[in-house]
Amino acid sequence: MNRAAVFLTIITLAAVAIHAQEEGEIVRIDSSLVILNATITDLEGRPVAGLLRDRFSVFEDGVEQKIEFFSAEETPFAAVILIDTSGSMEGRVSMARAAAIRFLAGLRENDVSSIYNFDSKVTQVQEFSDLRDIDERVFELKARGMTVLNDAIVKAAEELNKRPEKRRAIIVLSDGADTYSRRSADYALKAALNVDAVIYTVDMSAMDGGRQVQNIGVLKNYAEKTGGRFIATPGGAQMRQAFEQIVAELGTQYTIAYDPKNTANDGKWRAIELRVARKNLYIRTRKGYNAPKSK
Repeated sequence: MNRAAVFLTIITLAAVAIHAQEEGEIVRIDSSLVILNATITDLEGRPVAGLLRDRFSVFEDGVEQKIEFFSAEETPFAAVILIDTSGSMEGRVSMARAAAIRFLAGLRENDVSSIYNFDSKVTQVQEFSDLRDIDERVFELKARGMTVLNDAIVKAAEELNKRPEKRRAIIVLSDGADTYSRRSADYALKAALNVDAVIYTVDMSAMDGGRQVQNIGVLKNYAEKTGGRFIATPGGAQMRQAFEQIVAELGTQYTIAYDPKNTANDGKWRAIELRVARKNLYIRTRKGYNAPKSK
C-alpha cells in the first residue's frame, strides 16, 4: 500500500485507530506520519488556493523531510466552539454567545460544529451538527464558578478525534484566565496538536494591567503553536470579518503529511517549519509536536 493510501486509511479509521488510553494519556492516532493542516494567505489575509505540491517543503529540526501526502482539496471541517461561562466572564457571556452565532452562520453546507461551555466543569450544550441554528440551551448560560480552559481544550480534542473530518478546529471564546483545570496548558496544547486541531482564540477579557497581558499571552500561544489565529476584539465588524476569514481558511487549507526521518521515541519536542516557494505569503501551521516516548 502506498503512502497516500495509508494516509487516507488513517483518516477513514481515525475514530477507531486509537491507542487504548490510560488515565492521563494524550490521545493519538497509531501512525508515524506527521500531518500538517496549513493556511496560506496573501498580505491582505486572504486564503491562497491553487499552490502545487512542488512549491512546498517541510523541515523538522532543520532537516528537510520527504512529503508523503499532499492535498489542496476544499473539504468539510469539524469545529468545537468553547464558550467561557466562568465568573470572570460576568457581563460578557452574551457577547460570547453572539460570537458563536456569527461563526455558525458562516459555515458551509457540509461543515459540522459542536458547542461546549466551561466554568468549573466542561459541558456539551450542542452536539455535532451541520445545522446553523443555535441550541436554546446556549441562551440559558450564565457566568459562574471557576475556569477550566485547559480541560475544555482537552475535551474538544478528544471529541474531534472521534470525527472523520481531517480538518479540525477549536474556537475558544474566553478571557484566557484558567483557575481550576486538572490539566496544564502544555498538556492541552499537546492534546490539540496530537489530533491535528487548529485553535482560534478570541479575547473576551475586560481587565487592564499585567493579568490581562498574561491571559492574552495564553490565548496567543494556543493559536500560534497550532497554526490558528488570535482575535483581539470580541465584537463588531472586525469580529464578523474574522469569522468569515476563519471559515474560508479552514475550507481551503493544504494538508501535508511526512514520515519523520528522526525515529527516536524520546518524547522530545520536534520543531516544524513549512516553506512555500513563492513571495509575499503568510504561512500558518503547527509549530511542532512531541515525539512518542518509549515506555
